[in-house]
Amino acid sequence: MKIGTKVIHGGLIPDPSTGAIMTPIYQTSTYVQNSLGEHKGYEYSRTQNPTRHALENNLASIENGKHGLCFGSGLAAIDAVIKMLNPGDEVISTSDLYGGTYRIFTKIFEKYGIKFHFTEMTDFDKLDDLVNENTKLVWIETPTNPMLNIIDIKKASSFAKKHNCMLGVDNTFASPYLQNPLDMGADIVMHSATKYLGGHSDVVMGALIINDDEIAEQLYFIQNSSGAVCGPMDSFLVLRGIKTLHLRMQRHCENGAKIAEFLESHPAVDKVYWPGFENHPNHKVAKSQMRDFGGMMSFTAVEDSYETAKKIVSSVRVFSLAESLGGVESLCGHPASMTHASIPKEEREKTGIKDSMIRLSVGIEDAEDLIADLKQAIEG
Repeated sequence: MKIGTKVIHGGLIPDPSTGAIMTPIYQTSTYVQNSLGEHKGYEYSRTQNPTRHALENNLASIENGKHGLCFGSGLAAIDAVIKMLNPGDEVISTSDLYGGTYRIFTKIFEKYGIKFHFTEMTDFDKLDDLVNENTKLVWIETPTNPMLNIIDIKKASSFAKKHNCMLGVDNTFASPYLQNPLDMGADIVMHSATKYLGGHSDVVMGALIINDDEIAEQLYFIQNSSGAVCGPMDSFLVLRGIKTLHLRMQRHCENGAKIAEFLESHPAVDKVYWPGFENHPNHKVAKSQMRDFGGMMSFTAVEDSYETAKKIVSSVRVFSLAESLGGVESLCGHPASMTHASIPKEEREKTGIKDSMIRLSVGIEDAEDLIADLKQAIEG
C-alpha cells in the first residue's frame, strides 16, 4: 500500500458500533465493565482511548512500524524515551538539534545522572571515542533544526548496532511522506505531531513509532505510568490532518524548492540552508534517503546582523513571525531568540546558528505570493 492510501486508510476501520467512516471522538474518561475483569478492551482513558488508539495505529502504518504511541507533545514523547535509561547511562546526540530537546536533555535529565554528548554526525568513524559500556542511545534529527544538515540514517543504525545502542530519530522535519527511518534501521521514530502530521497549527502532540516489541512494552508502561497522553479531540484533529499529509507535503516541497531558488539567487542573501541544492554538503545522502527535500530552510543575509534579521521578519506580510512549523501557512522565525534560545550562545554558534539566521517553514500558499513577500521584506 502506497503512502497516499495509507494516510487515509492505514490502521483504521469504520466505527464498529455505527459504521461511521470517521473515527469518533470518544470524549470519555472511563468505560463501563460487564463484571470484574470483563471489559471491551478499554478501562481508563489515560491507559487507552479508542480515538487515540486509532491514531496510534494509523501512525504505525504510515511509518511502517508495529507500535504507535501518542503523547501530549513532542517533548513528552522524548521524555518517555529518556525515561527508559538509568542513572549512569550515556547518550550521543547530534549537536545541531531543536532547543527544547537540548533543554530537556541538559536541564532535566542530566541532574538524574544521565550524560549527554553533543557532536557532529557526518562521520561515524570518528565517534568511537565517545562510546563506552554505558552508552545506551544515539539520538539524531534529520534534517536537523535549524541548519538542515542531513544525517545518514543507515550509517547511524550501523553505528548504534555495532555498539549495542538504540537509535532514535526525530523525523519531524521530513514527515513519513519524505522518509521512514524504521526502514533504514532506526529503533524509535519520534514526531512532533504538532507540525506536519497535524498540519493546521491547531494541536500540540507527540508520537513514537517502534517495531521492537520489548522497546514498545517499556514505552507503553512509561506512557501509562507517567500519564503525558493526548486527549481524544487532539487525536481526532491529527487523524484528520494526516488524511491530507501527502497532498500538503507535495505542495510544501514544490513551494520550498521555488523559495530556496529565489533566496539563493538574491544578491542580498548570503547563504541558504536547504538539502535540495546539489552543493549542500549532505545532498547525496538526502537524495538517497528522502523522497523530496521538504519545505524547511534557513538563510542569512549578506548584511550579517541581528538587526537585519529583525527587520526582515518584522516586514513580512504573508509569512507570519511565529514559532512552530509544518502548518499550511508560511512561518518565519529567528532560531537564536525563539526555538533555540535555550541553547547557550556559544553552543549555538558552534553549530552555525548565528543571530542573523532566519528559519522558514514554507506553507502551501501560491509560491508567487510568498516570493513577492520575501522580496519586499528583504529589499524594503
